[in-house]
Amino acid sequence: MSALTPEYPVRVVVWGENRHEQVQQNVRDIYPDGMHTTIKEGIEENLGDRAIVQTVTLDDPEHGLTEELLAQTDVLVWWGHAAHGEVADEVVERVHKHVLAGMGLVVLHSGHWSKIFGKLMGTSCTLRWRSKNDREIVWTVDPTHPIARGIPHPFLIPAQEMYGEFFDVPAPDELIFLSTFTGGEVFRSGMTYRRGFGKIFYFSPGDQDYPVYHQAEVRKVIANGVEWAKTLRPERADPVLLRYDAEDFYNGHGYGGAMHNDD
Repeated sequence: MSALTPEYPVRVVVWGENRHEQVQQNVRDIYPDGMHTTIKEGIEENLGDRAIVQTVTLDDPEHGLTEELLAQTDVLVWWGHAAHGEVADEVVERVHKHVLAGMGLVVLHSGHWSKIFGKLMGTSCTLRWRSKNDREIVWTVDPTHPIARGIPHPFLIPAQEMYGEFFDVPAPDELIFLSTFTGGEVFRSGMTYRRGFGKIFYFSPGDQDYPVYHQAEVRKVIANGVEWAKTLRPERADPVLLRYDAEDFYNGHGYGGAMHNDD
């Protein structure tokens, strides 16, 4: 196995808020088993035996995101919208720690306003939006990127919510997709970030009121994002500050603070 080739299968957890599906019949009609299940099926459809995918939801104990599960997760896929505030801060801290230690994170659509995405970005993550039925054109800005592999340029989403700039996030490490809408709006709809040892992919198409997660191109992008987000590091570990003696490049020493540099 090449050092640059991810080991398979990729262990994926799709986290779904699962609120709209419980109270809105129109959403339940589109996603009868929940959006998280449809997203899971899209990943399985594209990755086959290269991925093992499971789902957890907000109402599971610890929101399904236990320490044990996260430790065995290569990539976490996140969809939330109506109940960001219900996500416990201790769970957000747990996910944040695992991302910095090397777990991949794929954040979808209105997950831009989730606690975990905001914590990782360090900004408000606000944007311009319009909820009326719109047409979205997704343009590939970087056709050489692995996440763009096999994606038509451009592809159309016939029914979708409008997201537009200004999107208050840090400048991305990589801009892969740019979307345009009928009102003339543009949006950075596919971007990557690196935080600590973890890789993050944000992809905006996918509102609960439209069958976007049934669309083949969207499912392919998410699956590509999952494969990309898996770290190639051999083990998960927190970034740590170590003191190194001159000419000793390999044996770092624990750091006790600025008042103990001579210890």
